[in-house]
Parts: sequence; structure tokens; C-alpha cells
Amino acid sequence: MTAAFVFPGQGSQALGMGKALADMFPSARAVFEEVDAALEEKLSSVIWDGPADKLTLTENAQPALMAVSVAVLRVLEAEAGVDLKRDVQFVAGHSLGEYSALAAAGAFSVSDAARLLRIRGNAMQKAVPVGEGAMAALIGLSFADAAASAYEAAQGQVCQAANDNGGGQVVVSGHKAAVERACEIAKAKGAKRAMLLPVSAPFHCALMQPAADVMAEALSKVTVNAPVVPVVANVLAKPISDPQDILQALVAQVTGTVRWRECVEYMAQQGVTAFYEIGAGKVLTGLVKRIADGATGTAIGTPDDIAAFKASRG
Repeated sequence: MTAAFVFPGQGSQALGMGKALADMFPSARAVFEEVDAALEEKLSSVIWDGPADKLTLTENAQPALMAVSVAVLRVLEAEAGVDLKRDVQFVAGHSLGEYSALAAAGAFSVSDAARLLRIRGNAMQKAVPVGEGAMAALIGLSFADAAASAYEAAQGQVCQAANDNGGGQVVVSGHKAAVERACEIAKAKGAKRAMLLPVSAPFHCALMQPAADVMAEALSKVTVNAPVVPVVANVLAKPISDPQDILQALVAQVTGTVRWRECVEYMAQQGVTAFYEIGAGKVLTGLVKRIADGATGTAIGTPDDIAAFKASRG
């Protein structure tokens, strides 16, 4: 069995995530303490005690999800004897999850990942005035048809395919009026559903260029190591290990399409049969099963999940 570890993106956050792990395992607790120290505030208490709307803020949700993912991985290493380099062929993450994957694989320190994601969350939120941008999920269209709907809807504004999630789900992003037009065009092309998403900014489109500029500067100041396993990059849908390539891919990712379907297809073509979603929620597990025929998807985010994983390894 060849395995990949995948790391969830924004939207998977939930109040209380990671608390049971931190209560039970010192290795998990240490990750939350490191993130709190890096951000010079108790993000852990927001994650565990709320309020929920504060956790949902992009600037908090992004480092919080990374913290939970890395905490889960540290427990797998300490309690189940997982060795990323030995046991995993690839890592990949959805949008901000790419930072979690890179931190997991040793390309970034956890502290740097937390600070970068705080900067990224703030920059993405500030890039477009609230209400000017929107994102919508188009369900039941091929990626080509969804991208064509976005292109047709732009009409001088920005509208582009932001996330190719797989299983017939494509998210478009851009100016609100253009995204609304894309929904109508997509329905005319046969989309089963086209609905605006409850997001605070139009991520992964050209309107995010100010945030890409901020990230280029922030990333230029951190140390990036070669990851212990190749990271399948969102914007390339292929593995990268060179620190310079990693930096370029992370900057491009702010305005570029998250090619999640192609990332999973690539890993499956390379022989990956088991995908483990490390962190909060089960979103990627559901997508993986729809993208890669015959692959198994398992979400690991709680002490019970860790115990089940340990048992499965005999």
C-alpha cells in the first residue's frame, strides 16, 4: 500500500478541534504552544473556546487549521511510529493546507508557517473590499465547461476558476456581478447547481494580486528547506522539492487555481492507493474517493482516529 498524507483547507475548521489531542498527548500540546508563541497570542483558546465567528476569520482559521494538522502528525509520529520519509510517498494540501503539508515535511518550521498564514489570511482579506468579490460553487460541470462559464461571465471584470475540487465541483471567484453571471451561464450549460459561497473574499483569482505581493515579500524572509517527501503543489499538480520552486508555487497559488483534482489524479497515477487526511474534518477524504477510483480515504483528526490508524498498522 502506497500512502499520501493530505491536509485540509479553509472551511474545515470547527470549534474545539484538536483539544482532545492536546489534552491527551504532550506532542500535540507542544504544537499549539509553539503556534501561540509564534503569533504572540493564545490562538489555541480561540480554537477551543471560540467565539466561533472569531475562529472563522481568515487570519485565524488559516494558522488554526495548520496547527491542528501538524499536531495530528506529531501524535502519529510519537504514538504510531509514523516516519513521513519512510511511510509516505507524497504530501499535498488544499490551499492553506499546502503550508500544513510543507510544515509537516520540514520545509518550514511550525512557527514560520503560523506567521506566514497569519500574514496570508490578513492579506487575502484586505486585498478586496468586503462585498466587491464573491465565490460560487458550480456542481455537475466538467472543469473545462466551468472555466468557460467563468471566462464568458467576466465581461471586462475578473472571473476565473479558483478551485478544481474534483467530483464535478468547481469553484469560481472574482467580482461579485461576474460570479453571479457565471452561475447563470453554468446553469445554461447544464450545471446541476450553482450557488454563491459564504466566504469573506474572492480567493484564488487575479483580484488577490495585492495579497500575492505581500506573500512574495513575507516568503522571501523565511528559511525554506527541501521537504523530506515531495509536496504536490496546488498550482502545478506535480511534486516539487526545490526551495525556490516551493516559494514560487506559494506566491502563484494566491491568484492561481487550486488544481486539487489533478493533484490527486497525479498521486494515484504514481501508485498511491491510500490517502490520509491529516487534521480537521473530512472534506478531502470525500473528494479523494470521487477522484481516484479504488483509492481509500481516511480522515485522522481525533484520538480515536489515531487509535484506529495504529490498530490498522498491526
